[in-house]
Amino acid sequence: MKFLIVFVALFAVALANPTADILRSESDVGPENFKYDWETSDGQAANAQGVLHNAGSDHESLAVQGSYRFVGDDGVTYQVNYIADENGFQPQGAHLPVAP
Repeated sequence: MKFLIVFVALFAVALANPTADILRSESDVGPENFKYDWETSDGQAANAQGVLHNAGSDHESLAVQGSYRFVGDDGVTYQVNYIADENGFQPQGAHLPVAP
């Protein structure tokens, strides 16, 4: 499962801009954790680390913390930091609205 997440993330980078060069690409996938970090020459980057909680039980959950960065069509670089766990996907970024 974790391998699939890392593979999909790297595959998405390749599809996003096939002319961008990969400047850095690192990943480490273990049985109960993973981490990856990549950056391309067009300003995109992402990193994340995740841990499997309650492995082998009926209450397994994956807790992930990470960030991604991209250059929008308007030329502005946007960055999102996030946590994704049993409470859902919780993004934060200067360009994102904040709930009252």
